[in-house]
Formats: sequence, structure tokens, C-alpha cells
Amino acid sequence: MILHCVFLRLKSAMIQEEKKALFESVAALQKVIPGIIDVKHGPNVSPEGLHGGFADGFVVTFESVEARDAYLVHPGHVAVGERIVSSADGGLAGLMVFDFNL
Repeated sequence: MILHCVFLRLKSAMIQEEKKALFESVAALQKVIPGIIDVKHGPNVSPEGLHGGFADGFVVTFESVEARDAYLVHPGHVAVGERIVSSADGGLAGLMVFDFNL
């Protein structure tokens, strides 16, 4: 299994309803892309203060490397990814992606 972690510095102008809709669009990918086991999302709640401005994020659990790789090029993911990048402060600079094996 693969855990795909995405941490975001969203634009400060985003209102809560926009954030909710953005994360709901990520979660909806589970219904259209095979191999997604689970999707979780939310704000950083760590008291350590080491988030580096990445205050929101989501994690997607995939059944395999192949499922993750298919997700990366799936048109649904591409569309949601473009929306995420346009919502991030600084575009791609407002994202951090980290995948690891479970």
C-alpha cells in the first residue's frame, strides 16, 4: 500500500466553504478512480508549530504503487490537481507531496 500525503499552503483569501469544496472534490475521487482505499483531509492540528505554513492537507491510501500511478494520470485527478494548484499560495510552491510504503 502507498500513503500519498499532500500538504497545502492555501491562499489566505480562501473562505471555509471553498476549502470544504476543494477537499470534497479530492474525496470524491475515491468513487471514480480504482485502487483508492481511503481519503482523509483536514487542517493541521499539531501543537508543535513546525508546519512551515502548510496548514491544510489530505492523505490518500492506495492499494498498490500501480493504483497510485494510475491515479496520477487519471483525468479526474488532473482536474482536481489543477484546482488545488490554483488554490495554493504560490501555485506549486504552495504544495508538498510525500509518498511512502505502508
